[in-house]
Amino acid sequence: MIDHSARKTIHDEDFLYMQIADRLGSQIRQLLLKTGEKLPSVRALSQEQGISLSTAYKAYVQLEMNGMIEARPKSGYYVRYTPARSFDQQKNEKPQETKKRSLDQMIAMVYRHFTGDSIVKLSRASPGLSLLPQAKLNKSMMEAIRLSPSGCINYEEIQGNENLRKHIARHAFSWGGNILPEDVVTTQGCMEALVFCLRAVTKPGDVVAIESPAYFGIFTIVQSLGLKILEVPSDPNEGIDLDFLKKAITEHQIKACLFVPTFSNPLGYCMTNDKKRELVELLAENEVPLIEDDIYGEMYFEKTRPRTCKSYDQHGLVMLCSSVSKTLAPGYRVGWCMPGKFKAAVINLKLMQTLSSATPTQAAIGNFFETGRYDLHMRNLRKKLHSQCLRYTQAIAEYFPEDIKISRPRGGYVLWIELNKRVDAFELYERALNHHISISPGQIFSTDSRFTHFIRISFGIPYDDEIEKSLKTLGELIHKF
Repeated sequence: MIDHSARKTIHDEDFLYMQIADRLGSQIRQLLLKTGEKLPSVRALSQEQGISLSTAYKAYVQLEMNGMIEARPKSGYYVRYTPARSFDQQKNEKPQETKKRSLDQMIAMVYRHFTGDSIVKLSRASPGLSLLPQAKLNKSMMEAIRLSPSGCINYEEIQGNENLRKHIARHAFSWGGNILPEDVVTTQGCMEALVFCLRAVTKPGDVVAIESPAYFGIFTIVQSLGLKILEVPSDPNEGIDLDFLKKAITEHQIKACLFVPTFSNPLGYCMTNDKKRELVELLAENEVPLIEDDIYGEMYFEKTRPRTCKSYDQHGLVMLCSSVSKTLAPGYRVGWCMPGKFKAAVINLKLMQTLSSATPTQAAIGNFFETGRYDLHMRNLRKKLHSQCLRYTQAIAEYFPEDIKISRPRGGYVLWIELNKRVDAFELYERALNHHISISPGQIFSTDSRFTHFIRISFGIPYDDEIEKSLKTLGELIHKF
């Protein structure tokens, strides 16, 4: 016989210790509890909060795992968190353009070191393989093949696997969407979705607005289609400068916008719901399509999933693109888009370009959603990434010079770091490679190689001794400038 009351007690205890850890963590981040300050004993915390000794202990263990406190033998728990200067109230400056290498050469070098077992890849904005559920993915693949009448060797529907599209549509409820399976078109990853959407609403020579700084892969695909780029300044806290965009729409005859409003790469900001609504309304007034890259939307650290711009779309002008490459299976290349009023054009482009997407991987991901494995995996992954973000931030604050500024993302995979202006980011990148460490220099996040004293570091790899050693080495290299 199942004891439901016991199960409820365990659940309540788990909820309580996370609540206590969150509240203490908030006080530490706001400097109400400062570095080196002693915390109440486990017994004192238990009595003060009216919780069990076990719950108090688990709260401290959680904070210790996040790198915010440390246990000292025979002494108790102390605050360990050291805040780096953040981008609060700071505006982006335009550093001098580097003349050492072309942008294409710099991007090619960074891409080349995305792989290789001997390199510590702090440059790659994706999860470490140990965080991905390989065995469960394999099981979903086998189940999908077994359940398919043809064993998944047939061509898939042009619009995409029906079961997968059904679950993508259901999942849209979490970000405020009202989506049907027929609104979804599957693709080979998110990048292909972006290309299809761009081609559906532009022609060579048109102007496309992107945020600045932006993921280098975005402006390379925009340029490859013969389109002109207008970079819209973005703030590390507020996101896209809507006043700048409003003027630019008419002055530059913008034909489309391609933005990452939720956990932008590399700044890491998440635009507020009000600003997302304002952006959608501004573009709707001017009949400008918005291609919304939502690939990081599921990687939130707070309790609820941020809404998308697509959730405010009343005219079919927002084309949302995403994939499971950053959350579940990079190698499966399963992506999708919700192209709104441009669906027919996107399907026609897919028909001409690829005919259909790969059958086995789409069926496997559809099965992974259907069995509930995806939701369970994401709950675990988000907790681990949040903890890793805090650990990386703590180490950077400890080992890097005191004059750095560092972003405070509430999701995603990356930290955007401003260094002293004397530091050339690409030169730092080359020096770090000599120590088998790969970072992303700021120059590659703009078409004119600005952001010369900024770097991007990913916290996707679980924090361990090797990561700590690499960050310490980076700090030493920066000090030498």
